[in-house]
Amino acid sequence: MSEWVSSTGKKLRLIRGDITQVCADAIVNAANSSLAGGGGVDGAIHRAAGPSLMAELDGIRAKTGRCPAGKAVVTGAGRLQAQIVIHAVGPVYRGGDSGEAELLASCYRESLALAAGRDLRSVAFPAISTGIFGYPLREAAEIATREVRAFLETASSIDEVLFVLFGVEALEVFRGAIEDGQDK
Repeated sequence: MSEWVSSTGKKLRLIRGDITQVCADAIVNAANSSLAGGGGVDGAIHRAAGPSLMAELDGIRAKTGRCPAGKAVVTGAGRLQAQIVIHAVGPVYRGGDSGEAELLASCYRESLALAAGRDLRSVAFPAISTGIFGYPLREAAEIATREVRAFLETASSIDEVLFVLFGVEALEVFRGAIEDGQDK
């Protein structure tokens, strides 16, 4: 299953590809707490968006400092097709006993709330924290799909959420998480 439809007709879809090439109102960046750019998805989004993204983040950092795990901030999207980029800071995985699951769930809830607060209709997510932050892919997929499904059952402007996954393995793991979530 590469698509799940809520009781309200809203869709969660899985696609394999490059998040910087996706047409969505909001793209979520898997950011680090310093909001200073990095590798992986973060680096790809910064390269595609151009220097205006970092300029906005510089302004945010000057006002607020770091962004803690589980939280998110919004910037414009620069050269991306999206209207905004939501920079969500996922947790570094430390074995699972340090509140990582709640922090990861919070990333998804905060990102969706920020997009809905701007009356956006579509949001594209990467697999937050599963790269250099070391979150086990299966556990991350279960948390991500659970949070998105729960959100799509509520009243909001968002009618489509995409998980844009880089590799086949991630796509299959997220597909399994959606199918397993149907049974709960």
